[in-house]
Amino acid sequence: MPPRVVERFFEFSLLGMLAAGFFAVAGSGYLDWPTAALTLAGFCLRGLMAAGVMEIQLSGRTVAALTLGYIGFYPIDYYYISDTLLAATVHLLFFLAVMKVLTAKSNRDYTYVKVIATLELLAAALLSVSLSFFGYLALFLLFAIATLASGEVRRSTQLRRSVVRTGLKAFPRRLGVLAAVLFHGILLLTAGLFFVLPRTARAALERFVPERYHLSGFSNEVTLGQLGEIKRSSRAVLHARLFPDGGFMEVRWRGMALTHFDGRRWFNPPDEEELLRVEQGMVTLPRGPRTRAGRSLPYEVHLNEGASGTLFFAGVPDSINLGRDTFRVFRSRHGSFRMPGYATPGLSYFVYSFLEDEHAPVSFPPRPLPVAERDELIKTPDIDPRIAPLAREFARGAPTEVEKARAVEHHLRHDFGYTLQLLPAAVADPLAHFLFVRRKGHCEYFASAMAVMLRTMGIPTRVVTGFQSGVFNPITGWQVVRASDAHSWVEAWITGSGWMTFDPTPSDPSAAGINLGTRLALLFDTAEQFWQDWVLGYDLDRQIVLASRMEESGRKLRFRWLEGLGTKIKSALNSGASYAPMLAAIVAFAILLVMLGPGALRWYRGWLRERRLSRGQGSSSDATLLYLRMLNVLERRGVQKPPWLTPNEFARGGVRRAQPPEIAAVVEDLTAAYNEFRFGGRSEVAPRMVQLLDRLAKL
Repeated sequence: MPPRVVERFFEFSLLGMLAAGFFAVAGSGYLDWPTAALTLAGFCLRGLMAAGVMEIQLSGRTVAALTLGYIGFYPIDYYYISDTLLAATVHLLFFLAVMKVLTAKSNRDYTYVKVIATLELLAAALLSVSLSFFGYLALFLLFAIATLASGEVRRSTQLRRSVVRTGLKAFPRRLGVLAAVLFHGILLLTAGLFFVLPRTARAALERFVPERYHLSGFSNEVTLGQLGEIKRSSRAVLHARLFPDGGFMEVRWRGMALTHFDGRRWFNPPDEEELLRVEQGMVTLPRGPRTRAGRSLPYEVHLNEGASGTLFFAGVPDSINLGRDTFRVFRSRHGSFRMPGYATPGLSYFVYSFLEDEHAPVSFPPRPLPVAERDELIKTPDIDPRIAPLAREFARGAPTEVEKARAVEHHLRHDFGYTLQLLPAAVADPLAHFLFVRRKGHCEYFASAMAVMLRTMGIPTRVVTGFQSGVFNPITGWQVVRASDAHSWVEAWITGSGWMTFDPTPSDPSAAGINLGTRLALLFDTAEQFWQDWVLGYDLDRQIVLASRMEESGRKLRFRWLEGLGTKIKSALNSGASYAPMLAAIVAFAILLVMLGPGALRWYRGWLRERRLSRGQGSSSDATLLYLRMLNVLERRGVQKPPWLTPNEFARGGVRRAQPPEIAAVVEDLTAAYNEFRFGGRSEVAPRMVQLLDRLAKL
C-alpha cells in the first residue's frame, strides 16, 4: 500500500480535477441547479472521505441496485421532468460520475475518474463562451499535473521491489512545487497557441448545442415580479458602442412592447408580427415624417449569453446591419424586433437610429390612431374598483392628456417606494396589492399601474420592457448593460403628439454610484470583452484589425517597417495558400524534431561512446556508465540494487538468489570487470564489458 500522505495528496489532486471540470460546465449555464447541487454534494462527500473525516462503504450490490434504479428513472426524467433528451442524458451521466467517484478504490477506478474529469472539461470547452472557462482550464491543468505526478509516485510505492531511500514528510511540498512549475510552463506554451490560432470550432459547433441560460421577460409576455428576479443578477446582457468616437449614450434600450393585460401578465397576441426583408445582411426600414426634432444615433450592439431572441434598440431604428442574409427578423405592430429560434449569444448588429427629443414642439402631427387599435390599447381586465377613482384623484385638475399622464407619473414616483424584495407568497390581485397594501415594488409594478390607470381615463398605453443605459467602460469604450439594468416603462398615445414615453418608477435608494466594486466590475468586464473579441472571435478579420492598429502605432513611433502591415498580411495569406501543404510539413517536422530530437541525440552519443569503448578507448568514468546500464537491464527483470550494498555484495548475494545461474555468472564477470576498469584503470577490459552487456541483454 502507498503511504497515506501520498494517497491523500493523490485523491485531493484528483478531486481538484473533477471540481475544475464540474464548475466549468456549471458556469456555462447548461447545468440545472438540482444536478449541480447533488453532484457537488457527492464531490464534498468524497473529499471528507479522503480527509479521513468519514467513511462510506457501498457494496457492489448496492451500487448496481442504485444504477439500475436510475436507469429505470431515466425515461421518467425524459418525458416528465427534463422534457429533453440532452438534459436527461446529462443527469444520467452526472449520476454515474458521482457513483464512480464515491466508490473508486482501484487504479482502474481512478482511471475512470480521470476520464470523467477530462470529459467535463471538454464539454465545458464546447458549451462555455465566458472568460471564467480560462480560469477553470488553468485550475484543471494545475490539478492534472499534480494528479499525474502523484499517481506515478503512488504506483511506484505499490511495487514490492521498491526501496524507499528517504522520508516522505516533505513530499506534498516538493511535489506541489514541481506541479506548479510544470503548470506554468504548460500554460505559457498553450496560451500562445490559444491566442494566436483563430477560434473556428465554436462557430461549427454552436448549431449542435441548445440555447443556454437566457433571461425570461423579454419575449411576448412578462409576468408581474419577473423583472425583479432578473434585476438580482449582475450578468452582462449586452454591450453597446457609439460611432464614430464612442462615449456614453444616456438612452433606454427598448425591447418588447406589450399591449394586453390579464391582471397578472402583459402579453402580445401571437399573430401580430411581420417578417422583414434582409438583403446583404441589411434591414432597411421605411422612414416616415418625423413628429419632433431629434438626432441620428449610429451604434453597435453585441448581445452576450443570457439575452433572448429579442433585439434591443435606442430610439427608432432606420436600418439594421446584421451581417448575414440567413437571419429571419420579425417586427411587431408596436415596434418590437425579434429573431425567434436564434441563439443570440455572440450576435452583433450595427444600427442607425433616430432619437426623438420628446421635449421639442410637434413639427408634424401624427396620423390619428386607428379606432380598433385605440380600443385595444384602452381595454382593461376585471380590475379592483378602487383603481379608477385613484387615477382620477391623481389626475385632478389636469386639463390635457399629457398633463394627466405627467400627474399620474409624478404621484407614483413620489408617493410609493422602490424595492427589489419579492412577494413572500402569491396574491390574488398583484396590482391592487401594490397600490393599496404594499405601496412599494419594482419597475413593472409601477409601469403596469400607470398603464392601467391611464387606460381607465381613455388614454391608450402599452408597457415596454428593456434596459436602462448601463455603465460606460472607459477602458474598452463599450457601454455595459447588465441584467440588473432591466427596466419597464410606459408609452402612451397623446392626441396630437403621438407616442410619448413615461417612467413612473422612482430611483432605487440602494443604488450605488461609481465605487470600488463598480471599478472592479469594469476591470473584469474589460477582461471578458478581450476574451470575447480576441479569443472566441479572433478570426482573419480580427488579425487584420490588429495588424492595422500596429501599423498606425508604427507610424506614430516612426517605425517605417510596420507601414502597410495589414496589406502585407492579406497579400501573404492569399499568395501563401498554395504553400500550405509545404508549411504544414515543415511545422510537423519541427514538432517531431522538438519531441524526438533530444532522445535521438542521446542515443547517438551513447552509440559513439560504445564504439569507442569497444576499441579499448575510454576513461574510468565510462566504467560507471556501463555499470549503470547493467543495473537498468536487471531492473527490467525485477531486480533493483539497494543503495547500502556494494557491487560485489549485490552480485554475489541479491542477483545470485533472484536470477538463474547463467545470469548471475554474467553479472559477477561484469562486476569484476567494472572494478578493474573503474578502480584499476585498466581500460582494455572495456570491450569485454560491452560484450558481457550484450550477452546479458539477450539472456
